[in-house]
Amino acid sequence: MVINMIKELVKEEFNNDLAKGAVLVDFYSKTCGPCKMLAFILKDIDSKLGDKVKIIKVDFEENPDLIEKYNVEGYPTLIMFKDGKEVSRKSGLQQKPVISKMIEEAI
Repeated sequence: MVINMIKELVKEEFNNDLAKGAVLVDFYSKTCGPCKMLAFILKDIDSKLGDKVKIIKVDFEENPDLIEKYNVEGYPTLIMFKDGKEVSRKSGLQQKPVISKMIEEAI
């Protein structure tokens, strides 16, 4: 059974989430068309990878502190973390093979 691991940011848990294994963070906006398309791709990837990677969605407008901390300049931006350290980053709408490669390189 695959459990959906995509979750919205919970600030109190964010640093703990990043410190554990492979975590893909999706910085997005609710009004962004490419962000909405990316959400479907991430759900598909999540359904196939299950607990190998955690995917966290961070709303751009609601989290200016994290946007500044991680120097995110636009949305969507994907940042792949491994054990708390950034290992890769992609901005703009990415296709499934590119995202899958980011994840595979981190796990």
